[in-house]
Amino acid sequence: MSEQAFDTAPAHKFFSADCFNSTWGFIDKESRTPEEDEQMLLLAMSSLWHWTQREDHTPTNLSIGYWQVSRVYALLGRGEEARRYGKRALDAATRGEADPFTFGYAYEALARAEAVAGDGAKSAEYLEKAKQAAENVEDEESKTWLLNDLKTI
Repeated sequence: MSEQAFDTAPAHKFFSADCFNSTWGFIDKESRTPEEDEQMLLLAMSSLWHWTQREDHTPTNLSIGYWQVSRVYALLGRGEEARRYGKRALDAATRGEADPFTFGYAYEALARAEAVAGDGAKSAEYLEKAKQAAENVEDEESKTWLLNDLKTI
């Protein structure tokens, strides 16, 4: 039996985006079953992993992936994990000299993580940094998304 070569690059490209987008279906649900919570986490982690395997990934792509994983952990009430991935989102944004939108969401992740972890002072500090970043977002639709998400913390 001969093995056929498989080009993983298109698979990583497909699954990094598909898993990211599929995670949103669970994030947006008002009520999830424990099984759906597990699927949401698995999809977010899978998306991030596939991004790390792509040769064309940037620190901004990784920041967004870390942000989504942090958001999922926050939704699950797991503050320590949310904080861990929020910090990774900010670190990646800093390495990549990201735009204000990406920085805003990295700070949003940390504000949300700290709120879930029970540190209101740190949450407020990160929330203020996210709002400052939002002031510099030029695209009005993107700015509105960020500001609306900040209101949910």
